[in-house]
Amino acid sequence: MPTYPASHDSVEPHPLLSPPELNRQVWDRAAARLLAKMLGEFAYEEIIEPERRPGDGRLHSLSLDDGTELRFSARRGVYGSWRVDPDSIETVPTPSTALSNGAHPPSRNASAHASSNGSSDRPRPFRDPLRFLTRARGLLGLDGATLGHLIRELTLTLSADARLDHTALTARELADVGYAELEGHQTGHPWLVASKGRLGFSAADAARFTPETRSPLQLPWIAVSTRIAQYRGVGHLTTPEHLYAQELDPSVRASFAAELYARGLDPASYLYLPVHPWQWDEWIVPLFAPAIADGDILALHTDGDARLAQQSVRTFANVSRPDRHTVKLPLSVLNTLVWRGLPTERTLAAPAVTAWVQGLCEADPFLRDTCRVILLGEVASVAVEHPLYDHLPEAPYQYKEILGAIWREPLPPRLAPGERARTLASLLHTDPAGRAFTAELVERSGLAPEAWLTRLFAALLPPLLHFLYRYGTVFSPHGENAIVVFDENDVPVRLAIKDFVDDVNVSAHPLPEHDTMPEEVRTVLLTEAPSFLTQFIHSGLFVGVFRYLSPLCEEQLGVSEDAFWSLVRAEIVRHHARFPGLKERFELFDMLTPEIERLCLNRNRLHVDGYRDRSSRPHAAIHGTVPNPLHPSARIRE
Repeated sequence: MPTYPASHDSVEPHPLLSPPELNRQVWDRAAARLLAKMLGEFAYEEIIEPERRPGDGRLHSLSLDDGTELRFSARRGVYGSWRVDPDSIETVPTPSTALSNGAHPPSRNASAHASSNGSSDRPRPFRDPLRFLTRARGLLGLDGATLGHLIRELTLTLSADARLDHTALTARELADVGYAELEGHQTGHPWLVASKGRLGFSAADAARFTPETRSPLQLPWIAVSTRIAQYRGVGHLTTPEHLYAQELDPSVRASFAAELYARGLDPASYLYLPVHPWQWDEWIVPLFAPAIADGDILALHTDGDARLAQQSVRTFANVSRPDRHTVKLPLSVLNTLVWRGLPTERTLAAPAVTAWVQGLCEADPFLRDTCRVILLGEVASVAVEHPLYDHLPEAPYQYKEILGAIWREPLPPRLAPGERARTLASLLHTDPAGRAFTAELVERSGLAPEAWLTRLFAALLPPLLHFLYRYGTVFSPHGENAIVVFDENDVPVRLAIKDFVDDVNVSAHPLPEHDTMPEEVRTVLLTEAPSFLTQFIHSGLFVGVFRYLSPLCEEQLGVSEDAFWSLVRAEIVRHHARFPGLKERFELFDMLTPEIERLCLNRNRLHVDGYRDRSSRPHAAIHGTVPNPLHPSARIRE
């Protein structure tokens, strides 16, 4: 019979650590920003419909479930967007109505504030997005399960925001930070309110594995039998041996082989791949236990290289050896609408998609020589099929995306001397003093703001438009996938793009340029009608990035939103003039239509899918239409 210590004094205590960023001052700043974002994005997607109040046209109000009136100041912008001032949000409470509706009475802090004003019905500041959810549950149309999960996801997002705020650098300091390191300073998806939920991570996991911790990680590797694993590679990586010769030092490869030999196994019958340590503990060991028992999966050691988590959390840049590949791993946490695994079929197809897309570029002088666009290909992959889940069509999709790896070409070797790269998302960043990162780069460039923006649009749009018009092919050029390459003076000069297999779509309308598409690529790429294919540029780039960048430029660079969007439209028209022979394609893929469909990301979480399991990945919801600021008649309206 086992014996136990006689007293608690002899038991090794477990230290409880309170994160330093969780203090009231930091939390309140992050909460105010998140509430303003929530109001703005929910209003954009028409989840809420604020009423305009008399005055300067910017004051709006909502009636909460308890009868309280929530007021805030917001400016309207392109696509019908809202930009809410965090400091303007306030409530005018009606306690009797609130209590009769079963809502909670005002908090202690709110009551104290009301008493200091001598009245309980005077406006008072409101900065709590979590309380907003509970006080607007009926207004938002939330069921109990969705509300419960949403509070958790938003609390985790706020915790990540607080960590970012606690360690934030100035815009001037950020301008000198390298590409991979800059990712750890970004604040996440500008459109999705619950942008950093990472459901599945504990507090300790978040403190170790998230990009905002900025802590390099040495990834462990495993060996997986070719009985259950498959390899794909293109170019000079057609065999796994070619990949490992580039990615692993000879001593590491010898050590891996020795571990297999010691178990009586043949290394030639195994594939090596890195794994995320959290994924190994939480998903691989529990769900691939029979394969581990059979010796089909063996744990190895790290390769010794330090890798840094990027914004997607599951993608790692090699900071010890920047010439080595970036690796993308399945990470079965629920974040920004989906579980972040790697589907078996798409993982295996990634190198073939890369070969096709890069082949289009290499054969096209405009893309290759004029735009000099950088396509960071997914050039090698290993996928491990689960013997049960992968053959159950009705099983939740996250159980079919557990184990694999994709190797993506690294960016640093593709840059010319003097060039540096930053994700497009970084241009939306503002520092604790309110200084926009874009304003810092414009100042460093020495160009006038409109001249700098003209260079930015000339770097980004021509390659994206040419892929659309000439090849009926679109990327999803959102802030994380689109990378701006700058010269030594911080002037934008060209575009780099990544994430092909997940975010490349092609026209469902037959085009002769698709005749040479390999069948493996054709079966995995999603197809869309021409009228919707343009949405990937509209929603990914214009709605998802420029919708936020244009008011920032108006506030900090003195470039009005009308002027901003006129520059965008001028670049598109200039591209049309450059290729008159594609006139029919300009009409087929009409970027200048008066209205576009309103894609909704937050509506999906609140009203469409919630947090339920699905057999396939969810997609953005569509709700009505919005005016297109690129239409010649468009003007920005307050």
